[in-house]
Amino acid sequence: MGDNPANNHSAQLNQGEENEMEIFGYKTQGCRKALCIAGYILSCGALLLLFYWKPEWDVWANCVPCSLEEADIVLLRTTDEFRIYSRKNVTWISVSGIIKSRSDYPSIAEEDSIFSKALMKPSLQVKCIQVQKIRYVWDIYSKQFQKVGALEDHHTCSAIHTKFGSGLTCSEQSLRRVICGPNTIDVPVIPIWKLLIKEVLNPFYVFQLFSVCLWFAEDYIEYAAAIIIMSLLSISLTVYDLREQSVKLQRLVESHNNITVTVCRNKEGFQELESHHLVPGDMIVLKEGKALLPCDAILISGQCIVNESMLTGESIPVTKTHLPQADNLKPWRVHCAEDYKKHVLFCGTEVIQTKGDDRGVVKAVVLQTGFNTAKGDLVRSILYPKPMNFRLYRDALRFLMCLIAFATIGMIYTVCVFALNGTGTLTEDGLDLWGLLPSKGNCFQDVHRFPADHSLPWGPMFRAMVVCHSLIVLEGKIQGDPLDMKMFEATNWVIDDSSGHQTEGQRSTCATVVRPGPKASSASVEGFTILHQFPFSSTLQRMSVIAQETGREKQIFTKGAPEMVAMLCRAETVPLNFESKLLFYTAQGFRVIGLAYKSLQSGKQSTDLTREEVESDLTFLGLLIMENRLKRETKPVLEELSAAHIRSVMVTGDNIQTAVTVAKNAGMISPTNRVILVEANKIPGSFSASVTWKSLEENKTEDYGNLDSDSQTERRIRLAAESGQYHFAMNGKSYQIVAQYFSHLLPKLLLNATVFARMSPGQKSSLVEEFQKLDYFVGMCGDGANDCGALKVAHAGISLSEQEASVASPFTSRTPSIACVPELIREGRAALVTSFCMFKYMALYSTIQYVGVLLLYWQLNSFGNYQFLFQDLAITTVIGMTMSFTEAYPKLVPYRPPSQLISPPLLLSVILNILFSLGMQIFGFLMVQKQSWYSKTDIHSACLSVNSHMENSSSVSSLDLHGMRDGDPMEADNGYKSYENTTVWLLSTINCLIVALVFSKGKPFRQPIYTNYVFILVLIGQLGVCLFLVFADIDDLYSKMDLVCTPTTWRISMVIMLAVTLAVSFLVEEAIIENRALWLLLKKTFRYHSKSHYKRLQRVLEQDSAWPPLNETFFSDSVAVSVEDDMGGHSNPTFDSNEDVL
Repeated sequence: MGDNPANNHSAQLNQGEENEMEIFGYKTQGCRKALCIAGYILSCGALLLLFYWKPEWDVWANCVPCSLEEADIVLLRTTDEFRIYSRKNVTWISVSGIIKSRSDYPSIAEEDSIFSKALMKPSLQVKCIQVQKIRYVWDIYSKQFQKVGALEDHHTCSAIHTKFGSGLTCSEQSLRRVICGPNTIDVPVIPIWKLLIKEVLNPFYVFQLFSVCLWFAEDYIEYAAAIIIMSLLSISLTVYDLREQSVKLQRLVESHNNITVTVCRNKEGFQELESHHLVPGDMIVLKEGKALLPCDAILISGQCIVNESMLTGESIPVTKTHLPQADNLKPWRVHCAEDYKKHVLFCGTEVIQTKGDDRGVVKAVVLQTGFNTAKGDLVRSILYPKPMNFRLYRDALRFLMCLIAFATIGMIYTVCVFALNGTGTLTEDGLDLWGLLPSKGNCFQDVHRFPADHSLPWGPMFRAMVVCHSLIVLEGKIQGDPLDMKMFEATNWVIDDSSGHQTEGQRSTCATVVRPGPKASSASVEGFTILHQFPFSSTLQRMSVIAQETGREKQIFTKGAPEMVAMLCRAETVPLNFESKLLFYTAQGFRVIGLAYKSLQSGKQSTDLTREEVESDLTFLGLLIMENRLKRETKPVLEELSAAHIRSVMVTGDNIQTAVTVAKNAGMISPTNRVILVEANKIPGSFSASVTWKSLEENKTEDYGNLDSDSQTERRIRLAAESGQYHFAMNGKSYQIVAQYFSHLLPKLLLNATVFARMSPGQKSSLVEEFQKLDYFVGMCGDGANDCGALKVAHAGISLSEQEASVASPFTSRTPSIACVPELIREGRAALVTSFCMFKYMALYSTIQYVGVLLLYWQLNSFGNYQFLFQDLAITTVIGMTMSFTEAYPKLVPYRPPSQLISPPLLLSVILNILFSLGMQIFGFLMVQKQSWYSKTDIHSACLSVNSHMENSSSVSSLDLHGMRDGDPMEADNGYKSYENTTVWLLSTINCLIVALVFSKGKPFRQPIYTNYVFILVLIGQLGVCLFLVFADIDDLYSKMDLVCTPTTWRISMVIMLAVTLAVSFLVEEAIIENRALWLLLKKTFRYHSKSHYKRLQRVLEQDSAWPPLNETFFSDSVAVSVEDDMGGHSNPTFDSNEDVL
């Protein structure tokens, strides 16, 4: 960073991570602090409150910039679009009590560890900050803050075994414990008084406080009291809710902090201690039986079966294997690539079974502690959620600014006179074993169907089905992957409950034993022992086991994706027609698994073998064919989405042919549409790649007898493509290469790509992000751990997991089918429309009341206390509570509601209704002054003149009463009563009911308004009360409501004005605002086009007849420029959604 303080005033914290921040160094200055304190006093705390809301202003006012090394205050700023600031104090940790002399330095902290680099000498102190529950210490060599609480990433596999395999010494452990802090995920229950103060200091309630003071000053006692009561009720409910959340979160993590573990101390042996004492680098021993993991740890010996449902939502047990002792210079994560998680035990997960090494011990090195762990990260995401930048929120702020500007004009006036995943999601959960296709030599044999009259003969393929799986026996029941269970059940063998230690050479290993069951066919073996397992990897697309027949040699069995397994086999053992046979079965929608094996050379120990050694030079055994039927609700749901012009894309780990067939069976691809396969490959010996485009149907010639010539096929495909009836399909490998070498082609491919097969978890997440870059709103529906990343990245992630603890996505469906997708879309659209209705109503209500007050200010008058109360509480509050009760419309329409609050239809609706309300109130205000009975000074003149003919019958009482009124000026006029006040208030109050009814939209996104029975009853009740106030002439009631008596003809005139306003508002809303055809015509007339990236790209691609390229190959280094310049392509009208913003 250099020696100049200005150069290292700022730096990056967590660079490249999701919670990346900028950090700035500041030093407190005495004179600045004194001036700020004076400002706090002089402003009566207002400046302090402002600094509470704006911590960056507090730091800028009290401190001066300095280098991070000299700083005692740091200012943090998120690097996202929100740029949120936070302030942190720099603290010091003393370790002098642990390190007694300089001779202790090397033994306690290695030179390359962060613990050594952070130690200030000779003061023996460590400078640190705490950000979002994570501790960072100052690295005196790199001049930056580094995270502690995790094992450094630079360690190699062999280094982890050698440095930490024997455990830390007591002094090393003590130093790390002081610097890293306790291994706890501590979420204390926040005291009610703290929650209360935090809520009261919210800007909204501070604004309410000033409003209440203003109302009290204006003598609106009852109205101010009502605001106080409502604010207190709102604060109480919010504090109660926050308190409940705090208690629930504390209960979620409390079990993690109270676990006793066994650790190994270097030179001191094993000892028991509380889990909160664990530090990164500690070596823990996992004993038999179930246990919760109190930290993240790397398994270095033995094997574990773990339940990770808390993190992934998937209840299938996961096998964890020990970290290999690879002797290379690569960091352990780099060496293990995406499979590093197979060696990591995550905090909060449950170990349900352990299998020891040759000494029967299962050991693991602590990788991360506290909030650095997987569970800690999950809790932090709850405590510090990422802010959402909703368009509705942005538009609401703009709308509020317009209202504030409008209010400012009124204030000036007032002063002058007086604010979809893979095939598993679409298909049945259970797989059925359809058949086996054995291979012998280099030829496939006859297919063996299930169920069959005769059993499968004993041989290598049968042995593979018996042992090549990751099943376990838990509480007397076999558990594991559904595919493995179906395969194993077909053999009629059983897993021996007494599986235990197996002697292998000079070693003893914990192994699984399988034996023939009572219904098994006769076999000349007593059983098989599974000695070692290489678990299934979604990246490698395979799993392997080392097994031994009782009394015989050891053998290796591999199971996985047929293409991958075939690549690992000796070429002479793979049938010549392998690809055509695989295509034949996958094209029919079967899930096909490849099997292979080889004998292990004698003398080699299974635990000493690497995965690369095991999975090489195999003998191909054949294909295992599984049948997976579509779920009953899959096709109707996809048809509904298609009819609504909502595009569906399949992202799966299955074979591409299987995926395409499932997509066709599900209706995602019409039988008349063409599927174009996109294949990309790296060119050996160069840094370039190629991409080839060909029809998927061309591959079916052998099995389906397609006799068309190449030219005929190409011509038919071209015709289909020209009409938009085509879909791209590609596998994960091709997607990766296209994204890397043909990034300019990727957006064009995504416009029509429907099937993505053999996709890894990382590729699924990347695909979602690429769709989002095209301005698509992406929903992801997944059912497994491999979908977690994509579920979190998507705009709306839906997990079909049955686990309640699944936090992989914002939405979780208890029903494991995609039927929840249209339901979520319907509810989302209805919620959006309801939000817009509420915004429009609140804007109109405020404007109506505002206009009424301004009109009365013209005569130095205003609404009375109870008039405000009636409009705000009895009308608006009740309407606001019941308007949202309208449910979603059951049918999805082929367009979405406006997504912007400031869209032309919504703005026009608000503006026109404001004009209608303004016109009606001004008309009433002026017309009442022209009436013959109107008097500006005598508020009883109207009723006296009208009722003069009744003097014979009630002259005494009437004159006495009116005499009292005339003689008591306080009773006659309290400053609010006037004919204008009565007219404007009654018109504005009932006008609020009119706009509530007009704005309560029904079809096509919500049910008709009459189905919202509560809302309708509320409106009828409110209208009845308002009409009663119009036509009643009850002196006490009128006096309380600051109303005056008017002739019946004028009351009828007001009702007519309101009826006309209702008719005009309703007609305009239906004939203009809700007239979709009219707005589409206007868009076409004025040539308005959507600004969405994918829409703009479609318009460009429509001009090129050469897209998609067929039977052509592009090379990344030869045509990249020309293709990028050409942007040629074609849209797919099947999914042209007409979803432009109106």
